[in-house]
Amino acid sequence: MIVILKKNIKQEDVEKLTAQIQTKGVIVNPVIGTEISVLGLVGDTSKIDPSNIEASEIVERVMKVQEPFKKANRMFHPEDTIVDVNGIKIGGKKIAMIAGPCSVESEEQIIGIANEVKECGANFLRGGAFKPRTSPYAFQGLKYEGLELLKKAREKTGLPIVTEIMSPYDIEVFNDNVDVIQVGARNMQNFDLLKELGKIDKPILLKRGLSATIEEWLMSAEYIMSGGNENIILCERGIRTFETYTRNTLDLSAIPAVKKLSHLPVVVDPSHATGKYWMVEPLAKAAIAIGADGLIIEVHNDPANALCDGPQSIKPSKYKKIFEELKVIANAVGREI
Repeated sequence: MIVILKKNIKQEDVEKLTAQIQTKGVIVNPVIGTEISVLGLVGDTSKIDPSNIEASEIVERVMKVQEPFKKANRMFHPEDTIVDVNGIKIGGKKIAMIAGPCSVESEEQIIGIANEVKECGANFLRGGAFKPRTSPYAFQGLKYEGLELLKKAREKTGLPIVTEIMSPYDIEVFNDNVDVIQVGARNMQNFDLLKELGKIDKPILLKRGLSATIEEWLMSAEYIMSGGNENIILCERGIRTFETYTRNTLDLSAIPAVKKLSHLPVVVDPSHATGKYWMVEPLAKAAIAIGADGLIIEVHNDPANALCDGPQSIKPSKYKKIFEELKVIANAVGREI
């Protein structure tokens, strides 16, 4: 349930109404915007009579929220959320560009790629230290050593680092050392992990699960937000369909759908979406045209010999070319890179 407030109301009146509603045993989340202000009611609202709330002089109207996700719902938060990462914004007019290798392989490799993607214009460095792989015999990442190498790359370039967490036991380490914590597709419904991530104040990049519906994806975001952490960035990375030609099927329709349903920023991963390096460029362009708030692209200095996901990685020279072409598309839709 949400309570839509009238314009130009006093803060003391909002606080008074909030206190009255909370006596009904629900949590009230006020969202005071420039155009509209609302009170989001979370909990058992079945015993609340909307007409009693509408009797208040500062209330415009009361509406029921049908979707099971509340805090992630645009009705609760009409204005777009902008996540701030060390002064760099994800959401809003500027498009975030996240780039780097699938896996951290060595100090020379990660620092070299970090320097090159920064020179191209990227404002975040991605790199896997812990790698969830389908085969137990595949390269699993350098783990904690990989985190240290990412930190060295950040020190050299100033780029905030984005890397994937696997276990709730590592949250303290990630909270202390990582700028954006990525939850991978396979962990989207690892509810114990999501609950723990809700207890920290760190931006979370939440990837859509392999076969997750949009509602399931938003409900996973709700798990984190219900714990108190509302710094969520959603990531569409392709879903599993009957098609076998590509690694996954990029669901571009999910971007406008999520934008309608939720206030959270959405970035797109065109690399994992298809598993083919030559598809990265057209899908990246399409994602920007359709309203994505950012791109996370795999860039490797030697894709043919990469320890992980070489076929979907592009070289820095190709990334630079794509970057310049994306600027034109961004400008055409009123955004900037």
